[in-house]
This record gives sequence, structure tokens and C-alpha cells, in this order.
Amino acid sequence: MLHPKVVSNIQEIRARGAHVIAIAEKGDVAVLPFADDVLRIPLAGPLFEPLLAVVPLQIFAMELAAAKGLDVDQPRNLAKSVTVE
Repeated sequence: MLHPKVVSNIQEIRARGAHVIAIAEKGDVAVLPFADDVLRIPLAGPLFEPLLAVVPLQIFAMELAAAKGLDVDQPRNLAKSVTVE
């Protein structure tokens, strides 16, 4: 069961015309009425769910940046301490 606040946020996003992509565990059908697309992750304990969700999110972010024509190997606004050797 989805938390009522999550459902409210999704409905607000949809009202503004956004496309909703959700990440849900395999077999979770509670999210289907609220999402346009669902990325499935395997069933896992609550401590491992975030680790599994990061993988499709990272791939999505990389593909979106590439589609926008951004250089995924040279991200903007990195701290100077990271880039200076």
C-alpha cells in the first residue's frame, strides 16, 4: 500500500502534465494506477531496496543526460577539490 502523501504527490505531478515513472519491487501492483511506466527491481529486504533502486536511476540519469546532449564524463559544477589533482 502506498503512503497517502506519496499518492498525493504523484497526483499533483500528474495534474501538471508530467509523465510519472515509478520504481517498484517485482509483483507490486499498488503503484500501477498511479504511474505511466514502472521500473521493476527484485524483491529484497528494506535495507537493500535503496541499493537496488540506485542502479536503474543511475542508468536513467546517464541516458537522459546523453539524450540532452550533455557530456556524461565531464559533469558541470564539480567541486574544485574533486577535479584538482
